[in-house]
Amino acid sequence: MLLTITYREKPATDLGYLLHKHPARPQVFEQSFGKVYVFYPKAEPEECTAAMLLDVNPIDLARGKVGSGFGGLFDYINDRPYAASSFLSTALARVYGSAMSGSCKDRPELAAKPLPLEVHLTNLPCRSETDKLKQIFEPLGYAVSYVEHGLDERFPNWGMSDYVDLTLKGTVRLADLLNHLYVLIPVFDRQKHYWMGEDEVDKLLTHGGDWLKTHPEMRWITRRYFNRKKSYVGSALRQLVSEEEAETGITEEPEADTLVADTGDLDVPPASEQTAEAVAEPIPEKKARRKPLNDQRLDAVVQAVRDCGAASVADLGCGEGQLLRRLLPEMQITRLVGMDVSTVALARAESRLKLERKAELIRNKLTLFQGALTYRDQRLESFDCACVVEVVEHMDPDRLPAFARTVFLHAAPKTVILTTPNRSYNKNYEALTEGKLRHPDHRFEWSKEEFTAWAEAICRDYGYNVRLSWIGETDADGQQPTQMGVFTKCG
Repeated sequence: MLLTITYREKPATDLGYLLHKHPARPQVFEQSFGKVYVFYPKAEPEECTAAMLLDVNPIDLARGKVGSGFGGLFDYINDRPYAASSFLSTALARVYGSAMSGSCKDRPELAAKPLPLEVHLTNLPCRSETDKLKQIFEPLGYAVSYVEHGLDERFPNWGMSDYVDLTLKGTVRLADLLNHLYVLIPVFDRQKHYWMGEDEVDKLLTHGGDWLKTHPEMRWITRRYFNRKKSYVGSALRQLVSEEEAETGITEEPEADTLVADTGDLDVPPASEQTAEAVAEPIPEKKARRKPLNDQRLDAVVQAVRDCGAASVADLGCGEGQLLRRLLPEMQITRLVGMDVSTVALARAESRLKLERKAELIRNKLTLFQGALTYRDQRLESFDCACVVEVVEHMDPDRLPAFARTVFLHAAPKTVILTTPNRSYNKNYEALTEGKLRHPDHRFEWSKEEFTAWAEAICRDYGYNVRLSWIGETDADGQQPTQMGVFTKCG
């Protein structure tokens, strides 16, 4: 897939400063899905064109790249290597990240003002929605043109392709242009190459919050950006418009041609293996505006950290850093550690936390490292608090004693905050048949009584007191989906 940006005001080669890519030096960026090439097919004072070419490896996508920790995501026959898709959005953020933020040390005045720019994008999926191209891009200030292609010139009766070559011309800030493309390319494609998590709402608001609020197609864009996942659509709309206005966008019925859900993240289970609480949460009354369970859970953990007054906190099994992102701004915390057994998850956490954009005081208090919770690790000792959020259920039951010794005997923080699913609530998930667990990697799930008994045994064996609580919507039997124990060291 190919994206070009052209600037035609002297000196046009200033485009290189704005993109932070020198016109005389072609560059290659290795990505998990292939390679990104950045080069300038034309770099003259009167006209300068920057090109981004994505070379997506279809074999890696189908088989799973050796050493990357993910399995195959797509059939061997698929359009991902050549269609403008979320791969291109990801490349834009990673390669042109500084330009997207609007920063340019050498030409700050140029970065801050609208420029006459022309964008050419090949093979944008439209699927009979070419009318939407003008409806979406014209309100942002672009003149829109596109070229359609027949499926095969030898067989005109086959009709037209689902893909168009799109050209946009407008006088806009370069940063705004890149953010428009980042959000809107996957909106037209209707798929993402990774499984969407809670941080996807933050991405939309970061890249689209300023212009999306006033866009006449705001609701359509938001629904399509999240592939009509109601919890994420609702969360985003409630931050873009008033609560009352947001309800219209949340309850609106999906269109008849809704595609299947996302194909799965490169480094986590695909959509067929999503957690039950992610894909089958009980549907509340339409009038209810319920915060997603994961938000409720993380809010409860952060509040417990505040309540215990911890200055040093270890997030054990930190995954991609959702809890770390919430703990970083807490001023009472001066030392923060994230540990996970997966180096891939740690790399994602580092990327998504965007530490390079944060103040030095915030950036310097966080450390990420790889480790396992079933072996003693001196790096975990001397913390005020350890958080173990939705982790223990991924361990084999016979490894739990080793986990308990590692955390409660050897690390022995003053406070341990632990959450885990409540199996007794699973009957509320329509997608779960009896006896099934919420995630294919869960080795067990405790009932409320089993969790209580385990927590009491921990206190007896390792000298802790525990305060138990439950998180989430209460069902008719008084059960809630998440259970939490806050363990406090005696003495």
